Amino acid sequence: MTNSNRQSELKMVGETILPGQCRELEIPVARLITETLLSIPVTILHGMESGPCLWINAAIHGDEINGVEIIRQVLDQVQPQTLRGTLIAVPIVNIFGFIEQSRYLPDRRDLNRCFPGSTQGSLASRLAHLFMSEIVSRCTHGIDLHTASEHRSNLPQIRANLLDEETYRCAQAFGAPVMIHATTRDGSLRQAAAKKQIPILLYEGGEALRFNQNAIEVGKQGILRVMNRLGMGRFSVEETGSLEIQQTKWIRASRGGILRLQVGLGDTVSKKQGLGIIANAFGKEQVTMKSPINGLVIGQTQNPLVNQGDGIVHLAKTPEN
Repeated sequence: MTNSNRQSELKMVGETILPGQCRELEIPVARLITETLLSIPVTILHGMESGPCLWINAAIHGDEINGVEIIRQVLDQVQPQTLRGTLIAVPIVNIFGFIEQSRYLPDRRDLNRCFPGSTQGSLASRLAHLFMSEIVSRCTHGIDLHTASEHRSNLPQIRANLLDEETYRCAQAFGAPVMIHATTRDGSLRQAAAKKQIPILLYEGGEALRFNQNAIEVGKQGILRVMNRLGMGRFSVEETGSLEIQQTKWIRASRGGILRLQVGLGDTVSKKQGLGIIANAFGKEQVTMKSPINGLVIGQTQNPLVNQGDGIVHLAKTPEN
């Protein structure tokens, strides 16, 4: 390794991380009413050789915990002495929601609608600004780990701007069963990173407040594949392909009642196929929900008690549509 390839030291929250070091740091956020200081835990693996700087984060929504375990397993596979570039791992961004097992912050704000944030705004806005300034601004690439929201479950999938060449390259490398071209939402981390020209993938898999072993394994393997593609290491992972999707559609309940689903995650469905039956508590007044398209089930409700208009099945429009 020549001097020109050697990594320089990295400074964060007053600490210096030398090449070849793994450091666990805490970024102070705010004090609770009790004066207890809450901080964001960060692990930095700073390689010996210069290269990409990738951040991976989870629990922007505090009840989405699969990503916490994904990051733990990824860190078990990476050694800074053999790493090219830098890996910054943030397993719990919304520390407030994580403690309360809640999607939101104490003021009920959704952190993923508050980026890039500000130093003078709400708690969510300040936390978003802190994450952008301390983590995102240092990085060349990012992976944001999520699950479905409460009472829903998602097939492992990547959502990203597939029209951006570098983002598409990383999405292909990740190798989730499905990769979906998705526009950014206002105030999301993905939008804020994109405005800084930083390629970012959003990974979805599983459900809130539950470990889903398949979603965890797909997420871990996917991150290691992306690191391989970026030239950050040589991790032993199987290469796999993704189904590329341009459009998705939620099928919504036509009436309230008790839902009996007839499909599961990963199932392929044909146009006019029954997805589930909604009836009253006695099984009377049944309505069969049918698919309007040929598609793949990428998300579904876990709660059989539905109101009119509730999303019950999320379908990816397959290429033959």
